[in-house]
Amino acid sequence: MPQGSSRKRERQYEHIKEGAQKRGTSTGRAKEIAARTVNKERARSGESKTASRTSTRDRKSAPQRGGERSGNRMGPQGPTKDQLYAEARKKNIDGRSSMNKGELAKALGR
Repeated sequence: MPQGSSRKRERQYEHIKEGAQKRGTSTGRAKEIAARTVNKERARSGESKTASRTSTRDRKSAPQRGGERSGNRMGPQGPTKDQLYAEARKKNIDGRSSMNKGELAKALGR
C-alpha cells in the first residue's frame, strides 16, 4: 500500500486481495486488483494527490460496478446486448437500434 494510507484502506486491500484469491486468481493478479481498487477509492474520496478522470467522474464506485468494464467479459449467456450492439455498430449493421439481443446475435452470425 502507498505511504500514508489509512488502516481502513489497508483492511480494504486485504479483503479484496483475499476475495480474489478465493475465486482462484493468482497472488500477483489479486494484489494488482486490490491495489487498483483501493487506489481508485482513495482518488474518489480525495485521499490521493493525483487522480484520473475516470476515477473521479465515474457514477459508480468500483465495488458497485462489480467488474462491468473488466475486459471482454462474457457470462454464461454469452455477450451482453450492449456488447452485441457495439459490435453491430462497428460492422455498420442496419436496423440494429430496434433489434433485441437474439436478433443482434443472428445479424452478427452467432
